[in-house]
Amino acid sequence: MINYPERIYQSGLSIYDPIDPTDNYLYIPLFALESILSNHLVGLSLDGLALRTRSKIVKQEICKALGYPIPNSFKKTQPRFPGQNFDVYTQKSLNVQIWNEEVDAERRYVFLRVNESDIITAVRVITGDELVQYDRTGTLTTKYQATMASYGDSYLFSQDDTDTVADYIDDSSQSLIEVNPNAYPNRRQLLRISEVYKRLLPMVGCSIGYLDAVQERNRGAELHEMICNHLGYSIYEDDGQYPDIANQLLEIKLQTSPTIDLGLHSPEDGEPVVNIGGTVFYSDDIRYAIFDGEVCGNKIVLKNLYLVSGQDFTKYFPLFGGKKKNAKIQLPLPYNFFDN
Repeated sequence: MINYPERIYQSGLSIYDPIDPTDNYLYIPLFALESILSNHLVGLSLDGLALRTRSKIVKQEICKALGYPIPNSFKKTQPRFPGQNFDVYTQKSLNVQIWNEEVDAERRYVFLRVNESDIITAVRVITGDELVQYDRTGTLTTKYQATMASYGDSYLFSQDDTDTVADYIDDSSQSLIEVNPNAYPNRRQLLRISEVYKRLLPMVGCSIGYLDAVQERNRGAELHEMICNHLGYSIYEDDGQYPDIANQLLEIKLQTSPTIDLGLHSPEDGEPVVNIGGTVFYSDDIRYAIFDGEVCGNKIVLKNLYLVSGQDFTKYFPLFGGKKKNAKIQLPLPYNFFDN
């Protein structure tokens, strides 16, 4: 693994100095951030410390772990560690409380599990994109939703990609066997939307396990793996980030209900999603693979496939009006959250 703490130490940056997320030299990727913090923090005792002191000690130890100098005092910024774009929550329970701010899709959220003896026993790092999925109340702020429609057959609604995507693609190679589906695409890896549709269409008529009504994430993982296989990848990986398959700028939705939950991302919000070699892809460039599913006993049958660009999304799946606002957000994390 790249020694990010050493690089940060040598840079002389503080936790408040901004770092471009595309900076592969200093910006710590999600998996590495979790590994570094786990190695340093697991086993740390917070026993007997007042809450404010505990918070300060945790932030000081995180600075040490990541190679940052410890500031004389910690500013009340949002997020608390702006340079690496993450907030920290020390949890004895699985009920997360976020006060007076929205969940940020791009922000990282660091959760530290503390046992009854006030010892840190586990570290988990996720993005706002994943955090929003744990909202079961329907009250989470800035959650986008759209109306699901069934069209009776499979359709490639967007015959062409957006101009940005179309201009980026080099058709000279189409093999994805040795490509990581989580890696951002180079010009020779990104398939045209018509080719994505061609490769995924044979999935129609297949089925995945229904499990039970609360196991949506497990169903999504089974579908995700099947999609990776049909696209031509030799491996399946899911890092929980948006879009689901970064290598194809592809977001996946499995629908058995009349509401499409888009989480924190609207196809028409105009937000930049990723910068690859100077080419910026925005929310309207993302491709959406929507599978219209039907529950049949203990299976979900994939009845139809709709493939559409973010640019055309709302023509076929209108967004709900408005966004909900909350002063305090409470999210119950799943019982096995720290075991994943």
